Amino acid sequence: MNLTLFTDFALRALMRLAGEPTRSFATNEIAAEFGISRNHLAKVVRDLAEAGFISTQRGAGGGFTLARPPQAITLGQVVRALEDRRALVECFRDDGGNCVLLPRCRLRARLAAAREAFMRELDGTTLAECAYPARAGRKQTPAVA
Repeated sequence: MNLTLFTDFALRALMRLAGEPTRSFATNEIAAEFGISRNHLAKVVRDLAEAGFISTQRGAGGGFTLARPPQAITLGQVVRALEDRRALVECFRDDGGNCVLLPRCRLRARLAAAREAFMRELDGTTLAECAYPARAGRKQTPAVA
């Protein structure tokens, strides 16, 4: 399995939020902490908000927070929300792709089973279990949007 960089950034941001679930974070703060593009992270934040994982607030004192407790969000939910638009292999596309091996392919069922095992593992893991806390000694500052 290979997750997109977009989903990787989303998981990092959510893990950081889970580390301080009552705190509001600014996009530029998390981008700087993890060394990722602020513009790319802003797109991730938008999709996470649309999917209901985070709440956002604009303006002074704004930022984003988890929309639900970290114990109520599984990694599987996040990955499905962000990766479902992308097929694991061509034959998994909604239109069946251009696979010349179908209908005699013996690999497709095994790949589907592997994908389901991967997702079952992620479904059994919550953000709370993967929370990424603030670095020790780091000054806690409120978010500025």
